[in-house]
Amino acid sequence: MNADVFKGQWHQVKGAVKAKWGKLTDDDLDRVSGNTETLIGRIQERYGYARDQAKREVDGFFAAHPAP
Repeated sequence: MNADVFKGQWHQVKGAVKAKWGKLTDDDLDRVSGNTETLIGRIQERYGYARDQAKREVDGFFAAHPAP
């Protein structure tokens, strides 16, 4: 799944994002609204990760959830 597909299918993948990163609040998910950069920032904030680590996790999530 790439960033464009992620944005377009946000409502379908929101549950998987919440399952992977349980520290993200519903407000965080509303703010992300399919924006990859915002998701990376929220993961950094909630988990205390460096940007590179958060980006690697998001990239791994995309790889594990190919576009239908």
